[in-house]
Amino acid sequence: MIAKYREQFNAEFSEEKYRNLKIDVTSDFDYSPTFRVGETPFFISKELKSQLIEGSNEVIALIKSNNFKQLTNKSLELNNRVPNEDNHTNFIAIDFGICEEEGQVIPKLIEVQGFPSLFNYQNNLFEKFTNQYPFLSEFSPFVNKITNDEYLKTLEEVICNGHPKENVILLEIEPEKQNTKIDFYYCKRDLGVNFVCVTEVIKKDNQLFYTNEKGIDVLIKRIYNRVIFDELNARTDLQLNFHFTDELDVEWAGHPNWFFRISKFILPLLKGKYFIETTLLSELKKIPDDLENYVLKPLFSFSGSGVIFHVKREDIESVVEKELYILQKKVNYFPILQAPEGKIKVEVRMLCTWKNGDENPILLCNLVRLSRGEMIGVKYNQDKNWVGGTIGLFER
Repeated sequence: MIAKYREQFNAEFSEEKYRNLKIDVTSDFDYSPTFRVGETPFFISKELKSQLIEGSNEVIALIKSNNFKQLTNKSLELNNRVPNEDNHTNFIAIDFGICEEEGQVIPKLIEVQGFPSLFNYQNNLFEKFTNQYPFLSEFSPFVNKITNDEYLKTLEEVICNGHPKENVILLEIEPEKQNTKIDFYYCKRDLGVNFVCVTEVIKKDNQLFYTNEKGIDVLIKRIYNRVIFDELNARTDLQLNFHFTDELDVEWAGHPNWFFRISKFILPLLKGKYFIETTLLSELKKIPDDLENYVLKPLFSFSGSGVIFHVKREDIESVVEKELYILQKKVNYFPILQAPEGKIKVEVRMLCTWKNGDENPILLCNLVRLSRGEMIGVKYNQDKNWVGGTIGLFER
């Protein structure tokens, strides 16, 4: 997006620097991420930044509306409602595809999630990039140009909510086997919050405990929730000592209900230049004749699972639970990032935190995914170069 910096980066790039970048990432925990680390950051111009903020604020305005819970109660009827829901989510992830419309570059909302993302990894990835390319220190991965210490302080406040760190856990399904494991390692190192498998949580009456490294059962007062229910429901082999639907004496950093409320479920409610025509399948009056221009998506799946890109009439007709799917107009991703060989499609995820008691969420940082194919995501395009997960950089 900023030609002179793209040219400078590409001129300085080498396969050796890319290897050193990955070695640097691996060195912190003697662990190499299972997802593909992109070769380059994405330079975000002031104009595109302004558009991303404007589009994000329109999404946030809907989430802040007085009747938002009423509008989204249906999403909980379709899933398991978890007790003790708080007034607002603690996390919002807003995905924009960088697209072309009438000859102009414009971000288009692809997805929105009331769920945390790689908050702990992204700031460290920026540091790794600057180690290889010192000129990148002129940029910031943070929306409001805060320092890294200020960023970590904000994360700690949102995740811990004033509780001692030993009483806060990051909860996940077999965290050591997750693709996002490196994010958990950084969370433990930088924030002092342990990650715990759902099967290791102990229930005593209405309280939850985990066993620390000394073999002592420690009371859990707050859960930084990273469990995806889609995955949990599929793992019938897991033996849990508690149920999410139990009445528990515990706080949630990212209450599970917000995963459903703030999801593809709200896409049909969003209208405007940054949003795509989206219809709940249960409200579809007529199957479009030009299905080649649409994509079929399950509402609550994660990481692209279940998405049908080349939709046929029988795909729509065969869906039994039509209230659990959306039909979305395809957008024209604009190959905007100039690589040494060809141009790359880009998706920017704007990451927000919302501290308990605050009136508004904070647009904090970002995550970028680069792709040469139809599907955007770090688990796709593994056999290609200049694709994968990276960071967007704003001019200071």
